[in-house]
Amino acid sequence: MADWSAAQYLKFEDERTRPARDLVAQVPVDFPRRVVDIGCGPGNSTELLVERWPDAQVIGFDTSPDMIEKARARLPNVSFDLADAATWQPAEPVNVIFANAVFQWLPTHPAVFQRLMGFLAPGGALAVQMPDNLLEPSHQMMRETAAEMPFADKLKGAARGPLPPVSFYYDLLSPLTDRLDIWHTAYNHPLADAEAIVEWVKSTGLKPFLDPLDADERKMFLDNYTAKVKKAYPRMANGKVLLRFPRIFIVAKRDG
Repeated sequence: MADWSAAQYLKFEDERTRPARDLVAQVPVDFPRRVVDIGCGPGNSTELLVERWPDAQVIGFDTSPDMIEKARARLPNVSFDLADAATWQPAEPVNVIFANAVFQWLPTHPAVFQRLMGFLAPGGALAVQMPDNLLEPSHQMMRETAAEMPFADKLKGAARGPLPPVSFYYDLLSPLTDRLDIWHTAYNHPLADAEAIVEWVKSTGLKPFLDPLDADERKMFLDNYTAKVKKAYPRMANGKVLLRFPRIFIVAKRDG
């Protein structure tokens, strides 16, 4: 897959940062020494970690060179590196491991969660947020559009798989924690129009559908997808549309 675009992602920075802010507020660690931001993106979530824990050593990593470049420019005093969450391992125990909107892309993330719990210092916490929106029209229409295209074969496997239920994560992590908090929040983002919804998902869920296509195929896909989005998201009384966006949050604290 082509590199992620920090510029595209940051078109909706305020909306994308809100779940990270909500997650940071629920981390039950007051004075961590080492904090890691997994899948740090352009540094908007890392900035929140630095603000909450100014005396901690905060580092971030991502698989995207463009995201890391933007993060380093944004927070020059924070260490950012290219690394993969599936194989990353710290040199010493960490007090907070934070991951905002990353692990939905990694099918093996349950096993990774278990590994990460083992990297925590006593009393440390793993804090994770993942979009849980595959049943929303924005994502249903991606799959429908892909199936209708004459180049549908190119798009097989483009959609990410659904997340397991809350009960799965509870059974997975409860033996490893003394405090486990799991919840869902459904955000309702007012956006200018259906085209704004398309712009939003271009940098995330829609990207695997667009990357395999040539220019003509991409235009055909986007024209059809946008038409479906317009029908699925009618304008409100003030002319805007509401993008409903459910997310799952997990905070697991290791025994102190």
